Amino acid sequence: MRANFIFSEVWIGLRRNLTMTIAVIITVAVGMAMLGVGLMINTQIGLMKGYWDDKVEISVFLCKKGTAIPDCKGKAVTPAQIKALETHIKGTKGVKEVFFEDEADAYQNFKQSFSSTNKALVDATKVEDLPQSFRIKLQDPDNYQPVIQAVTGQPGVAQVMDQKQLIAPFFAMLDKLAFAALTVAIILVLAAALLIGNTVRLSAFNRRRETGIMRLVGASNLYIQLPFVMEGVIAGLVGGVFAAVILICAKVFLFEEIVGFFGGATAQLGWNDLAQTITITMIIGVVICILASFVTLRRYLRV
Repeated sequence: MRANFIFSEVWIGLRRNLTMTIAVIITVAVGMAMLGVGLMINTQIGLMKGYWDDKVEISVFLCKKGTAIPDCKGKAVTPAQIKALETHIKGTKGVKEVFFEDEADAYQNFKQSFSSTNKALVDATKVEDLPQSFRIKLQDPDNYQPVIQAVTGQPGVAQVMDQKQLIAPFFAMLDKLAFAALTVAIILVLAAALLIGNTVRLSAFNRRRETGIMRLVGASNLYIQLPFVMEGVIAGLVGGVFAAVILICAKVFLFEEIVGFFGGATAQLGWNDLAQTITITMIIGVVICILASFVTLRRYLRV
C-alpha cells in the first residue's frame, strides 16, 4: 500500500513539474554525455600512448653522395662507418634494439606507406633517392635525449629524428581537448544539480498540504522525502539513458573515425571501455540527483 502511494506521489510530481523535469533530463543527459566523452578521450589517449610508446623509434639517417647536409660534406657513408656506427649505437645505454634499413628496404616501406595516398609521389621516387638508416628502439621511450646526443655528429650521420617529438604535439592537443570536455561536463553537472534542486523544491512547495497531513499522521521524514528523491532519480536515469545513446554514437562516428584516420595503426577504444564509461556516468548522474534532492529537501521541506 505504501509503495503504491509513493509511486502515485512520484507520478503526480512528474506531471506537475513536467517542464522542469524535461529540463533536468536534458541537462543531465548533456552533462553526463560530456563527462563520458571526456573519460573516453582520456581512455583513448592512454591506449594510443601505450600503443605508440611500444613502437616509437629513433631514426638515424645516413649520408648520401651529393647531399646538401653540412655534416655529410657531400660524401656518402662508407661500409666501415656503418659498421662502426652500429657498434656505437648498440653500446649506447638505453638502446633496446637496432635495425639497419638499406635503400631497397627504405623504398619498400615508403611505397607501402604512400601508395594509397600519394601514388604520384611514389612513381616519382626512385630507390636511390631514399637514404640508408638505423631504426633504434628504446628501453624507455621518454628517455630519448641521451641516445640522440650519443648518435648526433657521428661520422656518416646526416640527421637524427625522434618519432616521439613528431607525435607529441598531437597528444598535447588531445590532452587539452579532454581537459576542456571534462571542464564543460563539470559545469553542466553543477547546472543539473541546481535544476534538480529547484525542481524538488517546487514539487515540495506544490504538495506542502499533502506532506503536512503525512507528518500529522506520523509519517517519517524518509517516507515523506522518498517520492521527491525518486523523481530526481528517475530524471537522472532517463538522462543517463540519453547520455548512453550519445556516447555510443560518439564511439561509432567519432572515435572509430579517428582510428580509421590512422589507417588502423593505433589502439582502438573498445566496447568494454564504452560500457565502463556509461556505467560510471549513470552512477554519477543518479548519485548527483539523490544528493541534490536530499540537500534541497532538508532546507525547504519543513512542514
